[in-house]
Amino acid sequence: MNAVAAMDAPSTFARRILESLATAVLVLDAGLSVVALNPAAEMLLGASARKARGLRVGELLAGGEAVEAAFAGALRTGHPYTERGLTLRLPGGGRVTVDCTVTPLAEPGSERLLLVELARVDRPLRIAREEHLLAQSQAARAVLRNLAHEVRNPLGGIRGAAQLLERELPEAALREYTRIIIAEADRLRALVDRVLGPNQAPRRAPVNVHEVLERVRRIVEAEAPAGVRIERDYDPSIPELAADADQLIQAVLNIVRNAVEAVGERGTILLRTRTERQLTLGRRRHRLVARIDVIDDGPGVPEAIRGEIFYPMITGRAEGTGLGLSIAQSLVQQHGGLIECESRPGRTVFTIFLPLEAGEDG
Repeated sequence: MNAVAAMDAPSTFARRILESLATAVLVLDAGLSVVALNPAAEMLLGASARKARGLRVGELLAGGEAVEAAFAGALRTGHPYTERGLTLRLPGGGRVTVDCTVTPLAEPGSERLLLVELARVDRPLRIAREEHLLAQSQAARAVLRNLAHEVRNPLGGIRGAAQLLERELPEAALREYTRIIIAEADRLRALVDRVLGPNQAPRRAPVNVHEVLERVRRIVEAEAPAGVRIERDYDPSIPELAADADQLIQAVLNIVRNAVEAVGERGTILLRTRTERQLTLGRRRHRLVARIDVIDDGPGVPEAIRGEIFYPMITGRAEGTGLGLSIAQSLVQQHGGLIECESRPGRTVFTIFLPLEAGEDG
């Protein structure tokens, strides 16, 4: 059996080992076409094994001409090499930073193959960023809870005093002032409640994420300008998760509405779903996670507020309240997940991670 055939028919145990690796592994033939790849490589590159097999590595990695040249050199010389901090552009438009190790494989009487290992080096940074984001969110909500308690009590007193005063005032014109006081006290109390966000624990039941997304899509399409297109790229293999459907709809709706406001009268919003394996969210490692991307081609999040957009009252729009993303983050965190954002002019991606199982402490 030659080397390619061996890759096509590995033992069950060897296949399980390869599929369990968190490191992305590809095998290339002498023409630098993909022979095999493991699930971690599928997740990293955003391409299924069925679609990737037979593609040249330069087609799989956008702008990969330099990578192809280096791989061809390794095939020609038979010498392995490692390149650290290599930034790859993916077909979907994203970028990933990896340590790339290339090892030529040769057996007598068979063509030489390349074993390519891609170890993400941006993941530890992402985990640290997530932990910082969670800590910031928890601290902000603790401060807001205390502030809300301090605000609610005097508001109740002000409202009650205005009601008593209204009964004593003989003139209707004077009573109009007390009604203004009461209305403003009610408005401030409602604002405090909105800032605090939902305080009800999720009522979990089996939920299909695509039903959630389709509900949101129908709502937003009815509201959005005619020049805004909403496209879909779903992975139908994602299993159901235990979640509160109404809370997920609200979280996704807040993000998609933000995207509509960002693109204005004309633009494109993409709703995309994928799964990720062996992903750490906060301090918990999950075997399988549902990933929902909301991608828009608007001007991007202003750089000055990118690190603070999930805080209450932070907004880049003069007419915005700055509560939508804060509430969405809170709802997703109640499900053990997290929302991240990457933005540059012409491409903003809000990513919702939702665990598909309980997870393990990291």
